[in-house]
Amino acid sequence: MGKWKNRIFAVSLACMCWCSVAGAESLQIGDQGSDVAEVQAELVRIGYDVVPDGDFGPATVDAIKDFQTAHGMEADGAVGPSTYEALLGKAMPQTVSRGSNYVSRRIVQTAMEYLGVPYVFGGTSPGGFDCSGYVRFVFANAGIYLPRAADEQYEVGHPIPTSALRAGDLVFFSTYEYGPSHVGIYLSDGNFIHAASSIGVSIASIYDEYYWGSRYIGARRIL
Repeated sequence: MGKWKNRIFAVSLACMCWCSVAGAESLQIGDQGSDVAEVQAELVRIGYDVVPDGDFGPATVDAIKDFQTAHGMEADGAVGPSTYEALLGKAMPQTVSRGSNYVSRRIVQTAMEYLGVPYVFGGTSPGGFDCSGYVRFVFANAGIYLPRAADEQYEVGHPIPTSALRAGDLVFFSTYEYGPSHVGIYLSDGNFIHAASSIGVSIASIYDEYYWGSRYIGARRIL
């Protein structure tokens, strides 16, 4: 598998952009940093159920959508200048602290675009995905090419403890057979997105005590 590791490392090194500066476009899922935490803290203050941890995950997206709907705005779940001003009562700064890997952010955004796509055994396209086909498709859209099967994907990158997980990491589970037989993409707050055989592309928690928690076997960082 050495050629895969070398290829992924080369692509990641070329694409990686640990940036704290971005135009005043929007804060979105996958972003991290003090500006995200400030937005979350204000959401908490006005009654929304989010954790002000500086990690823009699914719970923050839902809260922003609810806030936008309540204020007659387009509910896209992103904090652009209009949403920022309505929420915080001040203009969005020209530079915002994202702190996230550009490639990780792109992967999370792409992954979220396919929520609801049905599960198809052997599927590798938006017409239907299986778990590893979905992950491979999402990463390929960011210019990173992974092996086809979950157990092969488990061999690339490097292992990450649960406490260090960040958006874009791959999380693995032992399901229908021993070893890494299912894979998903980590989002935040214990949540990951994957192609589930029962409901298609959806979000679940690695801490789910009824299923995923007992089958979680580890994570790999590709980026």
